[in-house]
Amino acid sequence: MSQEEAMAELESLSGAEFDQRFLELMIAHHRGAVDMAQAELDGGENPQGLELAQKIIDDQQAEITEMEELLPQGL
Repeated sequence: MSQEEAMAELESLSGAEFDQRFLELMIAHHRGAVDMAQAELDGGENPQGLELAQKIIDDQQAEITEMEELLPQGL
């Protein structure tokens, strides 16, 4: 889903429905960041790039966990 589609969908929601969908979209977004950072860890060579990739993974995973706990049914 494009960012424009996601924003249009969110604009059509309110209350608990908005909150839940926002969290679902943000979790997916963070998972994409983890995937990209993992690709750097798997194939990168620059020590600073590798360090940054690991920090991104650690930070994004922590945020994913927190957001999943906010969802009523979990993912």
